[in-house]
Amino acid sequence: MIKSFKYPIPQISYLVKKKLWAQVLIGLFVGLLVGLVLGPEVGFVEKETAEIITDWLSIPANLFLKIIQMIIIPLIFASIIRGLTSSGSLEQLQKLGLRVAIYFVITTSIALIIGISIVNIIEPGNFIDSALIRESFDLGEIEPIERAELTIHDIPQSLIGIIPSNPLASFMSGEMLSIIVFAIILGGSMLSLPSGSSKPILDLLESVQKLTMRVVSLAMRLAPFAAFGLMAGITSKVGLSALTGLGAYMVTVVVGLLLMLVVYVVIIKFFAKRPVSSTLKIMRDPQLLAFSTSSSAAVMPLSIKTAEEKLKVKPRVSQFIIPMGATINMDGTAMYQIIAVFFLAQLFNIDLGFTTIILVALTSLAASIGAPSAPGTGIVILSTILIAAGVPAVGVILLLGVDRILDMTRTMVNVSGDLTACMVFDKRAKDEDLQETEKSKEEE
Repeated sequence: MIKSFKYPIPQISYLVKKKLWAQVLIGLFVGLLVGLVLGPEVGFVEKETAEIITDWLSIPANLFLKIIQMIIIPLIFASIIRGLTSSGSLEQLQKLGLRVAIYFVITTSIALIIGISIVNIIEPGNFIDSALIRESFDLGEIEPIERAELTIHDIPQSLIGIIPSNPLASFMSGEMLSIIVFAIILGGSMLSLPSGSSKPILDLLESVQKLTMRVVSLAMRLAPFAAFGLMAGITSKVGLSALTGLGAYMVTVVVGLLLMLVVYVVIIKFFAKRPVSSTLKIMRDPQLLAFSTSSSAAVMPLSIKTAEEKLKVKPRVSQFIIPMGATINMDGTAMYQIIAVFFLAQLFNIDLGFTTIILVALTSLAASIGAPSAPGTGIVILSTILIAAGVPAVGVILLLGVDRILDMTRTMVNVSGDLTACMVFDKRAKDEDLQETEKSKEEE
């Protein structure tokens, strides 16, 4: 009996030392305990003192995110251009780009359908007394906001606006969608140049990519401490009791996101033709880092590394899809937004007609494209969608307390979607390469 307990301790020690996901989980758990001690439920320290302590504890988290934000733009820029040029020809690039865009629209549409279905089945807004919530959050009487109408005249200007007239200004302001469009234009143009003309630029971009990945690998050492500081700050400020009143809403979002993960499992099994169990195990590190940082951009370098080194995805696929997906493939964010709109509409007794539902779905789809892949941006975008639905935007205040926890979950789904897309298109690329090889042999 005694001998059977000899081995787990060294194994646990090895796991903690070698596995990033284990270190992140421990950081989250310890941060939760520390946050409870500092929070209002325990009352161990005064509120002002707790805020000072959590500010200091959040230093590693802020450093981690700052380092990632510092290098993410050059990494995205270099990765997209190298991913595009590695496709070999402009014709192959057009095929891949169109297929990826269609795939992203389909998966985001599936996420929206799941969100609308689950929120109408559970109806979380009916679990809360609207008058009591307004009193608790000191909102007073909520005045309806005039509904914004989407006109056909807005579409041309929106399309023109994504092309940067001043790329340097886009780099300085961090406009991800404009930067991606600029990188796509440059990468596509390089394919039409002689290899000798584009090689010096590609060599420079390769060096930039390797340098930024090295910086990221150093920043990853802060990830467990970042997870600890973030969780301690969230729990100390919000507390557990404050979350229970919005429990039905949180359950609805989490159930919807879990169903989206089931969709990814089906795609991995039947479209990517990969074993589910081992593939999910490989995806664990990026998923947990996404859960702890709430930033798709922060996880992007690890996602590329995982895709290429562990999932054996071709670099031309991973370096094109993952940077693109981190900006325009936001299945989890789109689902969260549609559920939040319906939840607040139920809470404030606002009837959403069929036309409004279609408008909200299209707005959620459009808003998820080009959304900054940083923590907390979903709640900002949500305000715009609420206005489109005719729901008072002040209702966002109700969601702020639990948004961080849900942000962590939906970011994990976003990252899972990017990796799933990589596997699908890697399978297609390998099939096409095999067909070309067999065709060339037959011609010989």
